[in-house]
Amino acid sequence: MSIVEIREKVQSSERITAQEALWLWKNASDEELRELAQRVRARFHPPERCTYMLMRIINYTNVCVAQCDYCAFYTLPGAADGYTLSQEQVFAKIDELMAMGGDLVGFNGGFNPQLALEYYCDLFHAVRERYGDTMEFYALTIAEFMYLADHARLDYGATAKRLKDAGVRWVTGGGSEILTEEFRRRHSKFKYTVAQYFEAQRAIVAGGLNTSATMVIGFDETIEERIEHLERTRQFQDQVGGLGSFLCWTFKPYFTPLGDVLGGIEISTGEYLRHLALSRIYLDNVPRIRTSVLTQNERALEGLLYGADDFDLPIEDEVTQKAGATISLQFDRILGFARSLGYQPVYRSVARGRTTPVPVG
Repeated sequence: MSIVEIREKVQSSERITAQEALWLWKNASDEELRELAQRVRARFHPPERCTYMLMRIINYTNVCVAQCDYCAFYTLPGAADGYTLSQEQVFAKIDELMAMGGDLVGFNGGFNPQLALEYYCDLFHAVRERYGDTMEFYALTIAEFMYLADHARLDYGATAKRLKDAGVRWVTGGGSEILTEEFRRRHSKFKYTVAQYFEAQRAIVAGGLNTSATMVIGFDETIEERIEHLERTRQFQDQVGGLGSFLCWTFKPYFTPLGDVLGGIEISTGEYLRHLALSRIYLDNVPRIRTSVLTQNERALEGLLYGADDFDLPIEDEVTQKAGATISLQFDRILGFARSLGYQPVYRSVARGRTTPVPVG
């Protein structure tokens, strides 16, 4: 196995294997990974263009019983600091985002046993009724979707239908972290198995909803576990489809139980960029690879050199901020960094299905 052999496969649009991905990680230089990732990127996107969105994560509740050791956000039921947002509070957050020029909201909370399915359906119906197609929202993560289905004693198909009837169009791939059974046993034993995760995502796609792929790196996972995650994602796309994008971000270890064990050390931006490149090369059937400004700040834009083509400009995500993420609202400066790398950033509106330049102030 050599870089020459792998380069020839990529140039011929042939699929690399898990063994070749492992070889690349261990042996390829940054320059070689960038070259291969750019070749795959060019199959889907103009070389000098990138897209971005201005968005907000609305953390509708902080009550959760999953007790993942990498989370600094949750509180258990009955705790004095627990909260659940009202519809009016959600509307105020959406209105603020739209006043800034954004049009995408993601909902992310937790496994709150005090919230019935009706809370979600009423909320999402009210959001759709109030805003129509002027904004779009990602309703829940797959992990939350699974808990909601179990809590309501419904199968995944019936739950997807209830949400779709309430105006939902998207359920994101969140809650995946690292998709190996061993990782989940180590760190999120009250979450669902990998098999159950993909069962739910299959039902989401079958129910006519959109979804995506996500991944978080920088825990204690091995490179073999990372590649297994990528392989499972690629297989799902082959067999089921529906994954319009793949977003990878890095674990923020501060104020988390796992972070204390690991000494509060984050992986380097350089390691993150190499993983983005490997993801772009390996996920040859996923059109969009997204880099994480939320966890890497403006250096995330270097991910465009490593095969990414899209990114968020987030204004809030309490889950990640509680673990140490910092958010900048200096959007012009961030977009300027993308331009300095040779890319033309173009606003991508999920709500209106357009990709056009939009000034962001």
